[in-house]
Amino acid sequence: MTYSEWKKKLLQRGVSVIAVEGSIGVGKTSLARMLARHLGARLVEERIEDNPFLDRFYDDMGAFRFQTQLVFLLNRYRQQISLAQKELFDELTIIDYLFARDKIFAHVNLSDDELALYNRIADELESRVVRPDLVVYLQARSDVLHDRILRRGRAGERGMSKDYLDALNEAFNHYFFAYEETP
Repeated sequence: MTYSEWKKKLLQRGVSVIAVEGSIGVGKTSLARMLARHLGARLVEERIEDNPFLDRFYDDMGAFRFQTQLVFLLNRYRQQISLAQKELFDELTIIDYLFARDKIFAHVNLSDDELALYNRIADELESRVVRPDLVVYLQARSDVLHDRILRRGRAGERGMSKDYLDALNEAFNHYFFAYEETP
């Protein structure tokens, strides 16, 4: 089947938004870019560089975890709201994250009190975002993720521990083991 035939079948089945999700370094953006290119789809990428706290979070996770999570939540929300405009869905859209990804990270990163406040805000925002029609969940072992992260060479990520990646992998697997919102 050609890519154009595949795209036609997706659209016929009511699939107009596909989200690609998984832990840090698993290849979400690479796959999303490839799918968008081959399917002639609109690509929406998570913009991690728009978070002024991220590098400080990697240096001192305890001190900057709440600010980092809130900025990611609000940035993703803003991006998702722009997707709700009908004219953007006339064709296929590929997103390299699921809005719920922020909650997965929040459960790993935040204290109980911070998480309670975060969840109140996130739940209110989540009710207003577009749900994808299809989710592609990518997985890799933590050692593979660690190697990929080191190879891509983002300054802030260099000190990321394998233990942190283990915790993220466990949280993502737990979330997607029970995920039933979309195929």
